[in-house]
Order: sequence, then structure tokens, then C-alpha cells
Amino acid sequence: MIVGLLACECIIYDAHSLKDKRAVLQRIMSRLKQKFNVSVSEVDFQDTWQRSKIAIAVVASARNPAEIELQNALKFIDSFPEIERTITDIEWL
Repeated sequence: MIVGLLACECIIYDAHSLKDKRAVLQRIMSRLKQKFNVSVSEVDFQDTWQRSKIAIAVVASARNPAEIELQNALKFIDSFPEIERTITDIEWL
């Protein structure tokens, strides 16, 4: 069994309040949970209205399927024009 943990910092340029930011993040995170077999949470910058850090975790029997799932989740995040992904780190446990 392997656990993949991905953390990515994001910028939401059009957010002018925490309410705007949370609306964008909630939509993205709920769709990630529906579309992929992952757990998602905002883990940093909760009080900053244009910046966020999202953590995505996946558990699989081997590294390859876990890596594919995480890469697909990243592509999905990148498909949203209102959010820009910056620093991304992946850890394997």
C-alpha cells in the first residue's frame, strides 16, 4: 500500500474577499472529490483572500495508479481559468 500526498499553492486573482475565494475553492474541491478517488482540503492561507494551499491525498496498492490519479487531479485543477497553480510538492509514504 502506498499513500501519495500532493500539496499545491494556488493564486485566485479575481477573489476580492474570502467569500469569493471560498466559492472558487469549494467548487474545485467538491468536483475533485466527485471525479477522482482522492481526499482534498485547504491546508494553509485560510485567511488570505487571493492565496491558498490545497492538499490532495490518495491511497493505492501501488505507486503508478496513485501517481496517475494525482496527475489527473492536477490537470483538472489547471483546467479552471480562475485559479493558477504555483508551487507543487508530492510526497510518497
